[in-house]
Amino acid sequence: MSARFRRIRTRATVVTMTTDELPAWLADWCTDRLGSDPVRVLFARHAQSAVFGLELADGRDIVVKAREDDGRAASCVAAQAHLALRGFPCARPLTPVVRVGAMAVHAEEARLGGEPLRGDSPDIAVRYAEVFARLMAELADLPELLAAPPLPNPRWARWDHTDPGLWPTIGFLDERDQSAVPAYVVSTAARARTRLLATGLPCVPGHVDFEAQNLRWRGGVLWAVHDWDSLAWQPEAALVGAASGTFASSSPPTLAPIESSSAFLTAYQNQQGRRFTAEELEIAWAASLWPAAHNARWEALHGDAPMSCEAVRVQAAERLRRANA
Repeated sequence: MSARFRRIRTRATVVTMTTDELPAWLADWCTDRLGSDPVRVLFARHAQSAVFGLELADGRDIVVKAREDDGRAASCVAAQAHLALRGFPCARPLTPVVRVGAMAVHAEEARLGGEPLRGDSPDIAVRYAEVFARLMAELADLPELLAAPPLPNPRWARWDHTDPGLWPTIGFLDERDQSAVPAYVVSTAARARTRLLATGLPCVPGHVDFEAQNLRWRGGVLWAVHDWDSLAWQPEAALVGAASGTFASSSPPTLAPIESSSAFLTAYQNQQGRRFTAEELEIAWAASLWPAAHNARWEALHGDAPMSCEAVRVQAAERLRRANA
């Protein structure tokens, strides 16, 4: 998990605590669902969700995740379990999603360690694209295994929302003075979204928080992809395009260089063994802009350093041209 939730942009707090300080429900939940009590807190992080790394009395290290129950969690954990069963490098869920009060809770193995692969060069882009292609291939038969798609899509990727106006409804952003958002950010988001909404391409599942901070590598080999709560249901080209723009991001996020996004898209197609149609390429380029526009809006509304704002200002015209937007 990031040191900072860029999308919703609430700060994640890393907490030092003992087992006596854990939420009252958690110890009993571990005993009931995992058959063992927590004896040590490895880490605890709180932001949009709460994540607890725990050592159990039977020697296992596990992670418990608790987040608002918005109806998405079961599908996301099912996808994660599907990938883990196939040998994809992600943490294996240990329980189904269980409702605890207003929260959706599940436990998974602790797949800790590894280092981020940093950089935004075309060569780095190719390595990330190969991972994303493998991820998408492994998810190809997931829809038939799910009771329902993972909807609604995460808010930072929800260009396909049905809320009034350009942006999806996010109360704590909407209540701020929107005049602070540069006109070019608004225009870029509107043009990209219009192009995305015009497509009739079929939707598939995919990861929409595909960033350096959510992947870990060991000795140059992929060790883990994290943050499976960030599963979305959108056209393949849109998912790939978004990843081509976000793959290099950590904190704060930004937008990869155009030549690196281009290398990502080419490598993804090569790995999948098929070429995108002209429409798919346009959708990919349009989708590459939406997360950056969302992040730029955040920066402007909170007075943060304008990293995404500047990236959008510099790159938007060329990306929109490639999107035919």
